Amino acid sequence: MKVIFSHGKESGPYGQKIIELSQVALSKGLQVQSIDYQGIKDPEARADKLMEVLSTTSGPYLLVGSSMGAYVSLVASQTVPVAGLFLLAPAVGLSDYAMQTGFQLKGMLTTICHGWRDKTVPVSNVIAFAEEHRADLHLLDSDHRLTSAMSDIKALFALWLDSRLNFELPM
Repeated sequence: MKVIFSHGKESGPYGQKIIELSQVALSKGLQVQSIDYQGIKDPEARADKLMEVLSTTSGPYLLVGSSMGAYVSLVASQTVPVAGLFLLAPAVGLSDYAMQTGFQLKGMLTTICHGWRDKTVPVSNVIAFAEEHRADLHLLDSDHRLTSAMSDIKALFALWLDSRLNFELPM
């Protein structure tokens, strides 16, 4: 199983969150890859890049994304079979993103971590999204970057990975 990380709009492929979560995944014997989207401002173009990368590697995949990277992971999951989504401060319900509705997450274990004090993506957007898709939602006392909640996020990520280790994609 391979964990694929997608960073946010202003971040990079080796930011603090990705480094810390990669260490958790590696400690469980999983392969990790972080896609570099720097210089690509359009979220749909980033989703295309992720789908291109996924088409050249073997799955199953666990997609992990932060902010715009969470949106990109969501979009890719609509085309490529994935074993699960771990989304940090997902950019959902924002008017400048093409895909607003129609996500199909049925049967895909989805966990969301979001900050109560997020000024970039309103917490109400994420609560509505989680409710619609019955996603596992963890609201943390943090902002959009979630750096103050990394110890909690790492623990939640470890539990999420454990739940996926013996998962098989339906045929």
